[in-house]
Amino acid sequence: MKKHTAGDGPAIIKKYANRRLYNTETSSYITLEHLAAMTREGRDFKVVDAKSDEDITHNILTQIIMEEEARGETMLPVNFLRQLISMYGDSMQAMVPGYLEASMDSFRRNQLQFKSAVEGAFANSPFAELAKQNMAMFEAATSAFKPGAVAPGTAATPAKSDTPTAMSKDDEIAALKAELGKLVEKIDKLGD
Repeated sequence: MKKHTAGDGPAIIKKYANRRLYNTETSSYITLEHLAAMTREGRDFKVVDAKSDEDITHNILTQIIMEEEARGETMLPVNFLRQLISMYGDSMQAMVPGYLEASMDSFRRNQLQFKSAVEGAFANSPFAELAKQNMAMFEAATSAFKPGAVAPGTAATPAKSDTPTAMSKDDEIAALKAELGKLVEKIDKLGD
C-alpha cells in the first residue's frame, strides 16, 4: 500500500464516537465503502480513534471484510474461518499473520506470471483477442486480491469480428493446438 501520493505518509482518517469517519486529507466525512475503494486503489491510510488517537486501522479493515462477506461477496470459506479461529491462543498464532501475508504475495505473483504466460502464448495469433477477453474474465474473478481491479460481473464480453478470416477451419484448429501446446509448456515452466 505504498501508492499514496498526496502528502507525506498515509491519509489520516478519524473515527468519532458517533461512528462517523472523517478524512483529514479531503476534509470530508466518508464511509466504509470509501475506505474499501481506497484500499482497492492502493491508497495508504491510517484510521485513528478521534478521542484517544489509538490506531484502529486493523479493526476497520476487518469491519470492511465483514460487510463484504455479509453482502454475499463471500471469499473466506467456512472451513478456513474455523481453522483461523482455532489458531487464536495457539502457540503458532504469532506465525499466522506472516504466513497469510506471504501466501497472498505468492498468489499475486503467480497471478501475474500466469497472465504473462497467457498473453505471451497468444501474442500475434488469431486468438490474441480471445486471450485478452479471457484474461479480463480471469482478472475479474480474482479482483478481490488485486486493488483497483475491475469489479466482478463487469468483465469484457467476447466481441464478434466483422472481418472474415482467411484461415480454413483445419488451419485454425492446427494453430490453436500449437498455441495451446506453447501455453502448456509455459505453465509447466511456472510450476518449476
